[in-house]
Amino acid sequence: QGPRARTGADEEYRGRDLGLPPSGPGSIAGFGIRLGGVVIDWAIASVIARGLFGVPLPFSQPPASGTQGFVVLGVFAVMHLLLVGTVGFTIGHRIMGLQVRSLGGTGRVMPVQAVVRTLLLCLFIPAVIWDRDGRGLHDKVPGTVIVRLR
Repeated sequence: QGPRARTGADEEYRGRDLGLPPSGPGSIAGFGIRLGGVVIDWAIASVIARGLFGVPLPFSQPPASGTQGFVVLGVFAVMHLLLVGTVGFTIGHRIMGLQVRSLGGTGRVMPVQAVVRTLLLCLFIPAVIWDRDGRGLHDKVPGTVIVRLR
């Protein structure tokens, strides 16, 4: 969680400064559950890329070219952009009980937030650099947060 992680004291928890509850629905989702959602989404993107573009599934055979991973990344990005930008979650998020919310206004992710978040997520590095609340740069920059639904 980093050197400045929350202390775990009763008054200190991830999401406190954002006005979110310490646990349960509406609380900030932990790294493990978010990772599970990304793995599910990547698997779905791989299957779609296989069906549409003939890209081999991961570990089924050696890749014929380095561009095949970018095809899967492109499918992943389109899935993410369309789903988060419209319903607030991807299929992986939904399965894991997560939702992406905007920190301002209604909580609904605005289209520009979805675009910025998707671009930064696809760069990977911003997604693994997070703050004291457990939000990656791909969430901090557009002003979003991933919360638990259950």
